[in-house]
Amino acid sequence: MDSNQAAEHLQTIRTLMERSAVYRRALAPIMIYCGVAGIGGGILGDALPLHSAGGFVLFWAGMAVLALAGTFLLVRRQSFKDGEPFWSPPVRRVTQALIPGLVAGALAGLLLVYENPYWFECRFIVPLWCVLFGLALHSAGFFMPHGLKLFGWVFIVAGFLLLYICWEGKANYMAIVLQPHWLMGLTFGGLHLAYGIYLYFTESRRKAS
Repeated sequence: MDSNQAAEHLQTIRTLMERSAVYRRALAPIMIYCGVAGIGGGILGDALPLHSAGGFVLFWAGMAVLALAGTFLLVRRQSFKDGEPFWSPPVRRVTQALIPGLVAGALAGLLLVYENPYWFECRFIVPLWCVLFGLALHSAGFFMPHGLKLFGWVFIVAGFLLLYICWEGKANYMAIVLQPHWLMGLTFGGLHLAYGIYLYFTESRRKAS
């Protein structure tokens, strides 16, 4: 690492520390948007005639693209509002931290499509997606407010809890709740929405004080 790279890394860390409160406020609308998109996706996916592993994965891949596009627009608007470039060093750091977990989740979905199991068994991919997404959030949390790492742990624990519940013999009494689309809506939709609401109201109290 040369001196220029070291100086850039130090400046990135300094910027992240100085603007942690701003980034925390920016997370609230992003989380609420992703939560609403996830819950809406769960309702829509359950209503559509998607009864194959391929249909399930492609539908939620489309929902992920929709969530990422909305997040991109929200971050871009916040950057312009603060007079900062969108593709700043902090944004690059966070993106680099998220990519491994997100790519692993995408590859797991492609494997599910290739194997083409009975569509109801798609519910077993949801816990894996939760764990991988939680790991991605935890990695990004090193460059963001500390609450994001805790939020990542929520997804990791939720993923293993769902895996236990979905295991054969544990799911008979929860057949409706354990429909794959409902699981996605409850986890990726419900958890994001709950975290976004928490951020919104805690920031409102901070401003009032």
